Amino acid sequence: MSWRIVVIHNTAKLDLKLNYLVVRSEMNTTKIHISEIAVLLIESTSVSLTVGLLAELTKQKVKVIFCDAQRNPSAELLPYYGSHDTSSKVRSQILWQKTAKEAVWTEIVREKIKQQLKFLLERGNKKEAELLSEYIQEIQWNDETNREGHAAKVYFNALFGRDFSRSQDNNINAALNYGYSIMLSAFNREIAANGYILTRGW
Repeated sequence: MSWRIVVIHNTAKLDLKLNYLVVRSEMNTTKIHISEIAVLLIESTSVSLTVGLLAELTKQKVKVIFCDAQRNPSAELLPYYGSHDTSSKVRSQILWQKTAKEAVWTEIVREKIKQQLKFLLERGNKKEAELLSEYIQEIQWNDETNREGHAAKVYFNALFGRDFSRSQDNNINAALNYGYSIMLSAFNREIAANGYILTRGW
């Protein structure tokens, strides 16, 4: 079962040998069996790799994430066919009912605010946590009243100050965006590996 997240920080050459990822750098050569790898994160733009390696990583459902010059995730490699019954799953995905998707979104919003509330309590922000508790009670179907947005404002202001905004260009938002990209990539990997279409959004 795959479990490793392999990060390539510096200049290196990557290739495939006997089902191993081979990483060659100026300092040393490292081999990792592909079956152990869940995510390959290539941070450096000075990395070269073979198509044979990419093909095998795709075959074994390894998520490959490429970063730009600022080391922000910019692209990822996903297989066309994530499982043996991909076509059947795609047909069912297209037929998902609107009510089912709205129900899922409602639960996602509720769980997101619950986790924000939990973290604020751990930090001692009781007043803000109480406000989030109220928002959870006020969530309507498909979050029609945008409790998610209101909760996010309270949450980030509690963490980073009342002047903070997610639209600002600063180090905090850069770090948050980077972390979100990594998390999104993990979710995308599971979705693709199970045969569903990532580009068929809400």
